[in-house]
Order: sequence, then structure tokens, then C-alpha cells
Amino acid sequence: MPDITSRPLLMDCDTGIDDAIALLYLCQTPGVDLRAVTTVAGNTSAELAARNTLQVLETAGRARIPVAAGAGTTLRGVTRPEADFVHGKGGLGGVTRPDPTTALDPRHATRLIIDTAEEAGGELEILATAPLTNLALALREEPRLPELVRHVTVMGGAIHHPGNISPVAEANIGNDPEAAELVLSAGWDVTLVPLDVTMRENLTEAHRQRLLANGTPLCQLAGEILDFYFTFHEETALPFRGAALHDPLAAAIAIGEVTPTSAPRLSVTVDTADGAARGAVVADTRGLHRGYPAQPEANAAVVLETDGTFPELLIERLCRTTR
Repeated sequence: MPDITSRPLLMDCDTGIDDAIALLYLCQTPGVDLRAVTTVAGNTSAELAARNTLQVLETAGRARIPVAAGAGTTLRGVTRPEADFVHGKGGLGGVTRPDPTTALDPRHATRLIIDTAEEAGGELEILATAPLTNLALALREEPRLPELVRHVTVMGGAIHHPGNISPVAEANIGNDPEAAELVLSAGWDVTLVPLDVTMRENLTEAHRQRLLANGTPLCQLAGEILDFYFTFHEETALPFRGAALHDPLAAAIAIGEVTPTSAPRLSVTVDTADGAARGAVVADTRGLHRGYPAQPEANAAVVLETDGTFPELLIERLCRTTR
């Protein structure tokens, strides 16, 4: 297993169920230096996502990590519909949790991103598992941000795989295409983790039952919130009761615990036109049959294959009794 990065990490998310599982995974992984979490409207509102994040971090014993809420609309000023049908009422599968005892950081998410990057002295890595509005706003506020950030991992897009909010668009990219295009073209080091790989790494009901049987508050929370998510996937996306590991897989790739078996550097853009392809990630994959020769204009490493072993690793990590 590759070494886990100890470099400072900031997660920008819209804490629904898979974001929550990713957060729990990061909190349970030794060596991960999670410095801050910022939230944006997506699966739910930015404010509710921040509240969910506080609850998840408190369950994981990491209440001191600062959490700040951010953009509530797209760059165009559009309010996104919340995805209750995917993540349940409140964003955590309808599971009722005690009110968080920790207060939100008073800064806007954009300011927390910039401040954390400056404090990390060029070593900050960003994991984005939500619409990219916060990062786009941070780039507008601080154009030097790409110089201050070591790497950005984005869960988003669909290359050869169908989209999940349109035939071609994936939610994190398609819910704010202008923000996604700004982030992907900003000139920093980017890894894109699309549906092509996240839909192939799946939890099953047997995994969920192991979480529930573990007995710790962290595993209990994970097992309970996954129930709604499993039902959604079984009814719409998978031929069995289980779930794709969108955000957790991106988290594992971001920290170096999962090494992609195929991640060519490609030229990637986002369709921002108001047509049928709006929100689609357009990646130059014409070198597919020649092993993806180097593209001088490439701007992202695009993960196209992983080895399929992450679900078991994830459950083992969540069930750890010590960090």
C-alpha cells in the first residue's frame, strides 16, 4: 500500500451521504492532516452541508477542524435544487443526529480556502467533492491561488460513462459548469476522478451490515446513513443493493492510498453552452488505442481505471478502533 500523504488537506464538499463517508474515512486514516472543510450548495444547502459536516466530525472525534459554509448559488446566481431523492431529508439519509456542539468558522468558505493555502506555505492539497463554485470564487478573489496549492483532486465528470444528471453531465460539474471550467483551466495540478471509476467501486449490503455490527458510533452513523443511499442506487443505478463510492474513492486517490491503474494526462474542458451537452466534460481521449501519448495541452490527470479493491479497504478503515 502506498504511503499516506501527511501534507495538509482541505476538503470542499456538499455533505450528503458519500461526502460524509469520505470525511469519516479521512478521519480514520493515519497520517492524514485534514486542516479544514468548506461547504457549498449541492446535495443540500451550503449551510445544512456545514451542519452535517460538524456532526460527522464530532462523531469522528475531530471537532476542532474548522468548517465554513460557502456559496449558496452557482456563478450565474442560480439556486441549485437539493438532492433529497439521493441523500434523504437533511442530506444524511434522513437520520436524525444531535445538534452539533461546535460552532462554524465565521469566515466564508472562500476566505478559509485562501487562508489555509497561505498558512500551508504551498503544500496544501484540495479535495473537491461538490460543485466547484467555492474554488472558482477563491480563484477570482486570489488569482495566485494555483501557486499556493500543491494539488487539487476533483470528484466529477463522466468521460466514457453516462452522466448522472443528464445523458452526458455528472452532478458536481453539471451543477455549475462555469465554475468547473474556471477551476479546470486555472493552471494548477489537477486529478479528475469521474464516474468511469467511481461507479465501478461499490459497497454492498454485506459491507453495511459489517458497519452496523461493529458497534462504534462512527460505524453506526456510516451504516445508518448508507441505508437510504443503497435504496436509491438499487432503484436507479445498480442491479443490486449497494452504492457507488464517488467521494470516498476520490479521497483515497487524493491521499495516495489508492493508486489508479490508468490515469492519463488529457486536455479537459467543460461545455458551458446552454444546450443538451451543458455540463459535459470534454476530454481528448483520441489516443485511447495508442496508450494516450503525451498531450502538450493536457491540464488534468483523468482517472479511468482502479483495481476494484477499495470497498474492502474502506470498511476495514472505518472499523478501526484507533487512528
